[in-house]
Amino acid sequence: MCHLLRPPVGIEFGYHLEMAVRSLRRNPMLTTLMIVAVALGIGACMTTLTALHVLSGDPLPGRSQQLYMPRLEPRSKDSGEEVLPYQLTWTDGMALLHAARGTHQALMLGGSATIYPDDPASDAFIAPARYTSADFFPMFDVPLQFGQGWAAADDENRAHVAVISDALNQRLFAGENSVGRSIKVNETSFRVIGVMLPWRPIPHFYDLSVGDYAKAEDIYLPLTSARTAHLPRDGGIECWSGGSGDEENMEAAPCVWLQFWVQLDDAAAVAAYRTFLDGYVREQHAAGRYEQLVPTALTGVRGLLDERKVVPGDVRLQFWLAAAFFVVCLVNTVGLMLAKFMRRAGELGVRRALGASRRDIFAQLVVEAGIIGLAGGVLGLGLAWVGLLLVRINPDRSAQLAHLDVPMLVTTFVLSILASMLAGLFPAWRACQVPPGLHLKSQ
Repeated sequence: MCHLLRPPVGIEFGYHLEMAVRSLRRNPMLTTLMIVAVALGIGACMTTLTALHVLSGDPLPGRSQQLYMPRLEPRSKDSGEEVLPYQLTWTDGMALLHAARGTHQALMLGGSATIYPDDPASDAFIAPARYTSADFFPMFDVPLQFGQGWAAADDENRAHVAVISDALNQRLFAGENSVGRSIKVNETSFRVIGVMLPWRPIPHFYDLSVGDYAKAEDIYLPLTSARTAHLPRDGGIECWSGGSGDEENMEAAPCVWLQFWVQLDDAAAVAAYRTFLDGYVREQHAAGRYEQLVPTALTGVRGLLDERKVVPGDVRLQFWLAAAFFVVCLVNTVGLMLAKFMRRAGELGVRRALGASRRDIFAQLVVEAGIIGLAGGVLGLGLAWVGLLLVRINPDRSAQLAHLDVPMLVTTFVLSILASMLAGLFPAWRACQVPPGLHLKSQ
């Protein structure tokens, strides 16, 4: 019975750990039930939490708070639309771009580029493209492994230059430094001046018209050059007053079809830009271009994602259902722990009589609950991994992004251990309240 005495100071935790392991081994069936209950709750909760974490994350950490989408109302009074458009006309986009009132600004459009490899034995293929302006790369902090982006002068001169993705560089040039090489896009040759590192903002916030969770583009070209080369465009378009969206007259058409983003570094810059936008709208209204004098808007990244309801509603619902299931699992675990601890009342009474304090008994039982949580976390991690594999079977683009990262791995174990220890607090406290003399008399 000497092992029941309180150990010397400095080895208490090891002693509690040893006693907890012995206790769990004595009743493997009940121990297994508690671990499985915790694991099921953790697995369901972490599967849905991971999906929600990935889909609702910050697409550009540390930078997105400075990015804004200016929104104007160029449409006619009979358009019947109450929400400001998310895109701009060519005239307005070029005016805001050349005004250069932000730290950076980028005018852009999605497209499809037909790439012709140098190897005549290789077939041409279509790659997603982004036609944009020079500030796209510094504003969105695009990482480059070779070369650099183009300059504003290249936009003005309609230069035939290109920045390509790492994936396209691997496909065309086996991953080598391809700066200076040429790529044939449709019928036009472009010179590679930069190669990106793997980069994919999630969600695809800067152009939701091509898909909320679309992949990053494979080739980036100056917008002016792409329009001169008549490269195919992708994305949404809205016209009014008889506008047809005819490709030959898009620059003059009464249609919104371009995305525009501006970087504003502080509150003063935001206020100044709002003043500039309001003044611009008044000028356009006075000139007769705008039929309506509607207040402008500057929509941030998070505001845009919320307004467009980018995160699927069923993902949030599934998370709350899984969280409720986790709570039910913990309640069951509390019941199992209470039954287990109370069945050991005789042993605990003997320990109390031999000098162990309530604090010692309580600590041992809480450590025991923590071990259950750790084991439940390991098993729950496996269940979450299986759950995410099942989620990724869904062909939807958003489902394909679900994966466990380091923060989610840490969260799994921390949540499992803390939840189990909290679940064990009441059973441990209840077991410590039993008078030791009551059980000694029955021995």
